Amino acid sequence: MTDRIEQDWGPAASVEPRKSLGVRIFEFPLMAMLVAIVVVVIVTGIAAAAMLQFGEVDSELVANAVPVVIETILLFAAYKLIVARLGERPRDDLPLDRRANDLWRGALWAGALMSAIVGVAALLGGYRLLGWGTGDSWEMIFFFAGVHAAFFEEILFRGIIFRFLEEFGGSWFALAISAALFGLVHLANDNASMLAAIAIAVEAGVLLGGAYMLTRNLWLAMGIHFGWNVVQGYVWDVPVSGKAVEGLIEAQPVGSPLISGGMFGLEASVVALVLATAAGVWLVALAVRRGHVVRPWWTRRRERAVAG
Repeated sequence: MTDRIEQDWGPAASVEPRKSLGVRIFEFPLMAMLVAIVVVVIVTGIAAAAMLQFGEVDSELVANAVPVVIETILLFAAYKLIVARLGERPRDDLPLDRRANDLWRGALWAGALMSAIVGVAALLGGYRLLGWGTGDSWEMIFFFAGVHAAFFEEILFRGIIFRFLEEFGGSWFALAISAALFGLVHLANDNASMLAAIAIAVEAGVLLGGAYMLTRNLWLAMGIHFGWNVVQGYVWDVPVSGKAVEGLIEAQPVGSPLISGGMFGLEASVVALVLATAAGVWLVALAVRRGHVVRPWWTRRRERAVAG
């Protein structure tokens, strides 16, 4: 893909044979999004059914790892074979080339960002270090909060919802709606509140959406999501989106919930809201500078008609 997205999506790209009405309806962005979501629902259902065959297991590692590995493999296959081929302009947002290196780069960058958030919260009296922890939650943190959240949620919210909303309403529309939906689903989490959901929508929605806009693939967003959750939970013993964990060290939130995030964790704090949102705005600004902003479908259609 070129640096300037509009070079691929502008009037010059419109010279193509006239498609039938049925094909145009199927390729319409909102229809493609619906089909892709149905595919994800079916795949996760198959993964859940497959797990029932294992029955009860005594091993925490197996209980946490096997369902996530099965789901990840099935989702990867479904994405490559079906989702990547949908829409007016099919594209693969999980390229298996050098761009996949953004996975570990994003994880390291997000780990540093979360560590900075913890440090600022501690300086402001919102985070207290108590000593060494047990690290007993590592299987849950790594596989569910890490791999599952990074892979499943990024395919759904950025690889499907953002992608097809962008094809329909443009980049700003997709960024706003996908971020709002991302925050909304976190209302179902333990210890959630409307403030926590709004914070997730703004800080994480912009950060992960900006990563997708900048790179035009999912690897960086997945790496950021993974590193953010694993470092805050396993390293710093901060609740992961409301879920209490046992990290390598033992810590607790103290003082005002505006600084500590309370029982939901630092994601609901003003500290994370400011620092993570600033990082997200920086990624979005880089995307804008590179021309990675898509205009609404109706604007592109009108320009193609004029270009005739």
